[in-house]
Amino acid sequence: MKIAMVGSGYVGLVSGACFADFGHEVVCIDKDQSKIDRLHAGIMPIYEPGLDALVDSNVKAGRLSFTTDLGEGIAGAAAIFIAVGTPSRRGDGHADLTFVYEVAREVGEKLANDAVVVTKSTVPVGTGDEVERIIHETGTAHKVSVVSNPEFLREGAAIGDFKRPDRIVIGAEDDVGREVMREVYRPLFLNESPILFTSRRTSELIKYAANAFLATKITFINEMADLCEKVGANVQDVSRGIGMDKRIGSKFLHAGPGYGGSCFPKDTLALLKTAEDYDSPVRIVEAVVKVNDSRKRAMGRKVVDALGGLDEARGKKAALLGLTFKPNTDDMRDSPAIAVAQTLMDAGVEVAAYDPEGMEQARPLLPGVTMCANPYAAIEGADVVVIVTEWDAFRALDFKRVKELANAPVLVDLRNIYNPDDMAAAGFTYVSVGRV
Repeated sequence: MKIAMVGSGYVGLVSGACFADFGHEVVCIDKDQSKIDRLHAGIMPIYEPGLDALVDSNVKAGRLSFTTDLGEGIAGAAAIFIAVGTPSRRGDGHADLTFVYEVAREVGEKLANDAVVVTKSTVPVGTGDEVERIIHETGTAHKVSVVSNPEFLREGAAIGDFKRPDRIVIGAEDDVGREVMREVYRPLFLNESPILFTSRRTSELIKYAANAFLATKITFINEMADLCEKVGANVQDVSRGIGMDKRIGSKFLHAGPGYGGSCFPKDTLALLKTAEDYDSPVRIVEAVVKVNDSRKRAMGRKVVDALGGLDEARGKKAALLGLTFKPNTDDMRDSPAIAVAQTLMDAGVEVAAYDPEGMEQARPLLPGVTMCANPYAAIEGADVVVIVTEWDAFRALDFKRVKELANAPVLVDLRNIYNPDDMAAAGFTYVSVGRV
């Protein structure tokens, strides 16, 4: 089957490469000529483990190609996926659907055969209805079925998530859409990956509901971590204790500096906007957004406290290890590191930082931070070392070397990757999250 993937960003490129690996003929389409040129040269526009090899092998096999010509790319495609960005709209937090609707109109104008148009981008409820209206408004003579197929990919583990999914959600309003999507996902269906067919609007809401629920779990355990610090409990044991309950589960119960990234922040805001539009408040999600926003600055204040408070912190140096919102990605969107660094600089603290993949993206966001070539260069002369992102490269630091380079043996571990007893034995003043 020929598949067209309109949008060659994170979702489009990963999905397109994986579909090609299943044996489909896939054309990835993007208006950014420089991005397409880099892809032709084998240069990935994003960092995702294993993606470069996956793209390379399928390009060589003739199953994956790239173009800026939408008409050429969608010609003969049975399924046309829309995988463009839907960032938060300035002012109200609603998802900006400009790119989605532009693609819908252009697809309608250039369609040369019957096709199923699939919204892969994360979009509010009712977007599929509008996509369908726009395509029909172009006057196309071809039959078009519009389907919702949200993605559930974790950055840093996206290829595995695509090939071994928890579920595949397909929102379709007719048999044509359902049958084409069955064929698209037939390789996974044979592997017994569960496929859930729903209405289109239900499918659109599932994506937002899933992300909002996961964001809620993260925010809940972060608030429990604060309570643990007050009462003398251990949040990691609390997480284990509640996570062993099968009704709750252990995932997304790791205390830290708050969630960030490309999905949770914008999707929770978009869900709030949808709920407001339909006069159906989602108070829990409102609280989640508010608590998460305040937490990031609170983690910066935790570091200031480790430096002796506002009066003592000014003029001192902090070394931030990790800048991306999570490991195994170069994504800086809404990363807690941004708020932590800004809080420190507002307090007069000099900030140096290192991240294995994210420094190029971090530089324009953190102009006052000194970017270093390795973690030890950042640590040199620091009065506090702060672990912000749990990259594997930070899990076995040479603490003898750290003590030699730093001005003071103080470590603030915002990801709880070290054991308090081990750090005390190594001679460090150690501050973690939800543990005393």
